[in-house]
Amino acid sequence: MTTHAKTPVDPAPSVPVGGAVGRPVDRRDGHAKVTGAARFSAEHHYPDLTYATMVHATIARGTITAIDTAAAVAVPGVVAVLTHLNAPRIRPVRKGNIVRDLGPSVSGTEVNYLNTDQVFWDGQPIAVVVAQTSVAANEAAPLVTVTYREQQARVDFAAEQHNATPAKGDLTFAGTKKKGDAEAALATAQVSVDLRYTTPGLQHNTIEPHATIAVWSGDHLTVHDTTQSTDASHKYLAWRFGVPAAQVRVRAEFVGGAFGGKFAVWPGTVIAAMAAKAVGRPVRLALSRKAVSRAAGGRTASTNRIALGATRDGRLTALIQDSITHVGSVGGLLEATSSPARHLYGAKNMLTRQNLVEMDLLPNTWLRAPGEAIGSFVLESAMDELAYELAMDPIDLRMRNEPATDPTSGKKFSQRMLREAFEAGAERFGWADRNPSPRSMRDGEWLVGMGAATAYHPVLRLVADVKVRLSNDGTALVQCGFHEMGMAAATVQAQIAADALGIAYEKVRVEYGDSDLPPGPMAGNSNQTATVATSVLAACAELTRKVTALARKTGTTGQEPAATLRAAHTPFLEASVGSTSRLGSLRSQGRFLATFLKDQRWSKAARGAQFCEVRVNADTGELRISRWLGMFDVGHIINPKTAASQLRGSIVMGIGMAMSEQTLVDPRNGRTMSAGLDSYYLPVHADIPPIDVAWLNEPDKSMPLGIIGLGEVGMTGVAAAIANAVYHATGRRIRDLPISLDKTL
Repeated sequence: MTTHAKTPVDPAPSVPVGGAVGRPVDRRDGHAKVTGAARFSAEHHYPDLTYATMVHATIARGTITAIDTAAAVAVPGVVAVLTHLNAPRIRPVRKGNIVRDLGPSVSGTEVNYLNTDQVFWDGQPIAVVVAQTSVAANEAAPLVTVTYREQQARVDFAAEQHNATPAKGDLTFAGTKKKGDAEAALATAQVSVDLRYTTPGLQHNTIEPHATIAVWSGDHLTVHDTTQSTDASHKYLAWRFGVPAAQVRVRAEFVGGAFGGKFAVWPGTVIAAMAAKAVGRPVRLALSRKAVSRAAGGRTASTNRIALGATRDGRLTALIQDSITHVGSVGGLLEATSSPARHLYGAKNMLTRQNLVEMDLLPNTWLRAPGEAIGSFVLESAMDELAYELAMDPIDLRMRNEPATDPTSGKKFSQRMLREAFEAGAERFGWADRNPSPRSMRDGEWLVGMGAATAYHPVLRLVADVKVRLSNDGTALVQCGFHEMGMAAATVQAQIAADALGIAYEKVRVEYGDSDLPPGPMAGNSNQTATVATSVLAACAELTRKVTALARKTGTTGQEPAATLRAAHTPFLEASVGSTSRLGSLRSQGRFLATFLKDQRWSKAARGAQFCEVRVNADTGELRISRWLGMFDVGHIINPKTAASQLRGSIVMGIGMAMSEQTLVDPRNGRTMSAGLDSYYLPVHADIPPIDVAWLNEPDKSMPLGIIGLGEVGMTGVAAAIANAVYHATGRRIRDLPISLDKTL
């Protein structure tokens, strides 16, 4: 067994006391990552470690009637081959209440892996080979032969859309939203557009594929996992394996990207723990790129009808969006594609409907800016089309429809500076130099176009338990099981704690990424920084009160905190927010509900203005993005350096969505045909222009330190800005992503 290892912390640059927040401080994990000192989930070492490879189903729906493992078992080095016939029995998936008990509700699917003979999608893991080496495991896995009794499967999204039914919605998002009579208003509108847009499914391709090392010591389970929710994962595994949650530890000190794909618990994590229990040895299960695409969900495809009606002076009288997305027959999530349409523009009459079709495909899951990435492409493209119908500047049309309050809920905005973002962005980008006529700007053989779009992502806060310790040597320790996936989470929390305690930034150490620490939130929905900051600030305030009281007793008022502790012969003081006791858990649920209800008084969101310039070769149709500017209204920026990196990374993902990425599914059998980087095309460095990002840096007064999450807003509006620029350059309107070469010719 390995011992409890602290997260590596690099020496930090000197920052003036009280001046850490708002400074471009280097990421604390940077040195460890670039030098190889950081250990990711598959890189931990245990005695007698074995290696596992999953075997995937080759049909979309049916029953396993026979499974022959003899050839696989005969491969030298193979320790075991587990199937539904001999794998350990574990509890089936339990559908939990996401407010009461997050753990059981985070399963990627409802399948009881290796405990059932039923197949629910092509690619479902149905066996696992455990061997002394990864070479042996990979050699043996294809030798497992399976016989099936196939059933008719629903795998063709286009053919199944007529079976779509209205979505029920969830805690924060209603399936249908209506204001006035939008269809009647559309029919009588002076100017209107009624359009259809489609987007393909998208796959996760993070730098670090999904991987797990599972180790049993009696009834105690330790898991190194590529998760972005250690707390939910350890509760989930405890339930599945029937052990107390205190006996399961999930560690994820470093995660090489996730973007939503590592929040749910996918088959590899469960099967690794099953295999380790069966063979009585540690098991490492690292998924190949193809295995990730077949066993871990991505973004759903979508079909969208959007219709806009307006007066001749550009006032919206009707806004309609009808969306169809799919889920799996054994799980999947509602993709809130109509989210931007509900909150961005002040149409008098609105109707947005979410519809779902159930299919025998791998269940979909979160992928950066779920819902808003698709919805912003649809809405912002349609707004551009309406602007041309009105012979109006596209930005002017947006500004004419800026609402005073939220268009659907009527709530006041906690902050909304979209007009200022567009004004500042247009000036910085040179929008006024644009000739508004399509195909009117040219540079030699290149047609030049400029496009704009609104970026939008809602604000969410969850709850975090935090412990802060202040020592008499002048250092502080912050402990919280939050996650570091490359966004400098530990860096910004150290900056916040340093200023809150009135000590130097380099004196603050942060521990994270471990379910043994006070539970942190999932790293998703752009919530983590504000959520953890809320608790860090509360703990630091309590510590400050304790130090102040102690200073009065010791006569050290006005001196640095460490001097007070030394005068009192006190080695350290601690303050905590939350606890893992049953009472503490109930209080955490109460804190969540109180925070949720408080935040629901306002309409909160990150917003921005995306500006794009493209060049399209008049002869070949080759598309190149030549310039980019994102101007954002994202509250108070804690660390400008890491914030700029987050926004640029989001924009790059949006460029991939717009220009090349698509999950190709064979409509005959449901097999993912783009399962690997050889057939799923991500943008490379040559595809990306210099990306200029800027922000207004105006704090949202309803949030801790004025923070608004910004990890996802940068992806929204990107695809629309590109498509709008392509239309301006070529006169060709693209309504179906990706914008491939055949569509620009």
